[in-house]
Amino acid sequence: MKQILILSGKGGTGKTTISAAFIEMAKSRAFADCDVDAPNLHIVLPEMKNSDTKDYYGLGKASIDIDKCIKCGICEKNCHFDAIKNTFVNIYECEGCGLCVEMCPVKAVNIKDYCSGNTMLYKDNLNIFSTAQLKMGNGASGKLVSAVKKQLLNNIPDHTETVIIDGSPGIGCPVIASISGADLVLIVTEPTISGIHDMKRIIDTALHFNIKPLVCINKFDINIENTRAIEKYCKEKSIIIPGKIPFDETVVHAVNKCRSIAKYPESKAGKAVKGIWDFIYSNFMDANPVK
Repeated sequence: MKQILILSGKGGTGKTTISAAFIEMAKSRAFADCDVDAPNLHIVLPEMKNSDTKDYYGLGKASIDIDKCIKCGICEKNCHFDAIKNTFVNIYECEGCGLCVEMCPVKAVNIKDYCSGNTMLYKDNLNIFSTAQLKMGNGASGKLVSAVKKQLLNNIPDHTETVIIDGSPGIGCPVIASISGADLVLIVTEPTISGIHDMKRIIDTALHFNIKPLVCINKFDINIENTRAIEKYCKEKSIIIPGKIPFDETVVHAVNKCRSIAKYPESKAGKAVKGIWDFIYSNFMDANPVK
């Protein structure tokens, strides 16, 4: 079984579009959306219904027992996050560090479990889809990503060959948690200044964890000069580019219809994505993980 992780460095490059296409092209029976801040893979997987939803408890939050509190103000004065005002704890500001617990002279403050999000597991007779939604203003997104992957891997159908994981943008904790255990990382970039900048950051992140990624360039024909700059950078880093995807309004049409671009195999983008998947399958699925 191989875990294929799709990352982007920045949002809006087409990462989820390619993830959804790969799921269909690979006939994958197990897949996950690890962008827990803004999951959207389910939009193009409308057939996955009836999720098993569970509360997720990440970092705890401070709670003040008003009956014990003597209103000395020590907790408010020493809170580095300004989360306490007049014995009231703002859960969106509290980081659960516990300093207020240690400093309270009458033990009126405790750290209590707090539901910071929900995990969702979709199952039918053939497939399993794991995802989650972090609640607004909550941290520990990396821990929630680990929970998403754990519930997926604990429920893998028999004889599963390929697991497709749609990662999150950026290079932070959720990305690092997604990379753990991945056999292959595909970075989706675009020929823009911000796309190139963030591509370099996520390449460095993957290399730090001893995984040499692949790079595909989406909408490569909107700026040929920047596309050539990406190709030059990848060549210098000995990073393979398995394909380039042209701008294609069919993608917009597909997303508006909540469909994968794989449903449009004769479109320019559909053919390009299929070529990228065929390259990955031919060169890496039967070989050792790319390191």
